[in-house]
Amino acid sequence: MLKLCGICGIVGFDDRTLLKRMCNVIYHRGPDDSGIFLDRNICMGAQSLFLTRKIRQPIRNEDGSLWLVCDGTIYNFQELVRYLESRGHEFYTNSDIEVIVHLYEEFGNFCVKKIRGTFAFGIWDGTKKKLFLARDRIGVKPLYYVIIGNNFLFASEIKSLLQYDEIKREIDTRALHYFLTFRYVPGPRTMFKGIKKLQPGHNLTYKKGKVKISKYWDLSYSPIKESEKYYIERLQELIKESIEIRLRNVPIAVYLSGGLDSSYVTGVISNLVDEPIKTFSVGFGVERFDELKYAKVIANHFNTDHHEFIIESDAARLLPEIIWRFDEPIADPAAIPTYFISKEAKNHAKIIFGAEGGDELFGGYEHWKIMLMSRKYLKFVPKEAIFWFANKLPKFLLDKFFMYSSVLGEEGMRRFSDYLLSMSNIGKSYLSIISIFDEKERNELCINKTGFKIAKNLNDNYFKNIDSNNLLNHLSLFEIKTQMPDDLAMKWDKMLMTFSLEPELPLLDHKLMEFSATIPSSFKIRGLTEKYIFRKLMSSFIPKEIVKRKKQRFFVPIDSWIEKDLWDIICQIFSEQNVRSRGYFKWNYISHIFQNFGKSKLYYSRQLWNLLTFELWHRIFIDSDNLRRPQSILKRALL
Repeated sequence: MLKLCGICGIVGFDDRTLLKRMCNVIYHRGPDDSGIFLDRNICMGAQSLFLTRKIRQPIRNEDGSLWLVCDGTIYNFQELVRYLESRGHEFYTNSDIEVIVHLYEEFGNFCVKKIRGTFAFGIWDGTKKKLFLARDRIGVKPLYYVIIGNNFLFASEIKSLLQYDEIKREIDTRALHYFLTFRYVPGPRTMFKGIKKLQPGHNLTYKKGKVKISKYWDLSYSPIKESEKYYIERLQELIKESIEIRLRNVPIAVYLSGGLDSSYVTGVISNLVDEPIKTFSVGFGVERFDELKYAKVIANHFNTDHHEFIIESDAARLLPEIIWRFDEPIADPAAIPTYFISKEAKNHAKIIFGAEGGDELFGGYEHWKIMLMSRKYLKFVPKEAIFWFANKLPKFLLDKFFMYSSVLGEEGMRRFSDYLLSMSNIGKSYLSIISIFDEKERNELCINKTGFKIAKNLNDNYFKNIDSNNLLNHLSLFEIKTQMPDDLAMKWDKMLMTFSLEPELPLLDHKLMEFSATIPSSFKIRGLTEKYIFRKLMSSFIPKEIVKRKKQRFFVPIDSWIEKDLWDIICQIFSEQNVRSRGYFKWNYISHIFQNFGKSKLYYSRQLWNLLTFELWHRIFIDSDNLRRPQSILKRALL
């Protein structure tokens, strides 16, 4: 079985030299083998890593009329092989991905509906002169494309596309505003004007210069009335099954944070394998937010081969390397510990299991809880009383609901006041809690205005027809469709692929997610208890001190990192002269951050981290004239 791959392709012309460059720059995604398919006006390439046996890509069908490049794993391939063989298809490899070309022969574009897996693939149909692309339902695997005149290029990573010199490296202004708001760019946009992501659960057909994009899967929330026992038993079955189909006979490890999700995944895997599994945890030496002690409890309970280490503040200097790996500016500080764990685990395992998705499936985010409770209890309170309440609320009391509120300082309290005063506008109130720069701050920061309102966009596309019974579903769906593929899953894919490691995220199995959409909100967040049904599921399996502990987001202490190691660099990079000459931001707002940093350190640290990420990304991908020598670019990035 093979999973790790980097794929790329060109339709409209054939250029072996360019294709080789596109493959070489994503060599890390599959260092064991490189293969290409070349024909008139079409060429495709793949970099592959073999977990067990060598299978060369591209893969063809029986008569060579179809050619496939694929990054991913098909978990139900054995049953698909049996079905396809009964239909007369002949297999020439033992690869799970060969089923895709034969499914395409049987079902055409609808083949993707038959697949259970994580994947991004391209099929060249030589008979119809058509390219068919598809991406998995949740977006665990990335897939980018660009159209230049009558030419179409696709790849696993943007840096592969940028090997084509005809692509202009320009900023998408609207994407910049999205990035400043969310710290990532929601698809289908990227920060590069003209380069797009194929959305999760979508496929794309390119034929005779025309693109057609179709959605083949969506998550629909339809709660059903069943007993607590039913939900617990069904979740237990589905999670176990999702993990079982992802286990292979190769060394595996688990990223054990100490939270509920990774603790449960660790426990299930430990019960399914014979040898002690390897677990990896990180800390930052900040006691208030350190979860190493909880990870140690789980490691001891399940007798894992446990590895833990402390990340120091100088780790922030890895930011240029991480940005190079991301291709896009993604200002998620958790990418740094993910990078460190991957680097450490590469000597011990070929697969790392993670627990992304638990919060989205089971109601784990504190800002969801705030929105549910405030709309329930404050909707009849006059605005004047809410305004008074928001400004008089003691910080220690607010901390009971939102653990970082007092750490965020004065600006954090202002944001909470803004939230309370905008509860009737779901998009605006949601953004007042989660955005890095709110609308007022973006207007004060950015020179180029776009004329669009992000809050209105959210209301129009995600937050329509909301009542108290379905608010949680709308919030969950929005983050599954945006933050999950464009930040959280991207972080796992790009950081692990740096070290040729296979990421497995069993809680993102689409069967499990479809079932989670049938669970009523009251079984997810009940009163002040988040993940109610998941805690019930764990109660007889996981130590009580873990099950009963308060939700804690994975916290990276960027405020202390900036203050200790990055302040001088940031002040130099964002000097008044540099800011004005760059032309994106207004100096007055950045000066305001510098002057008020001490009053709201964590709040402004998040904004500075966003700005620093964007500036380094710009230096690496826009300013540099040599994208084929990343190390030299990275050395210059902080100069």
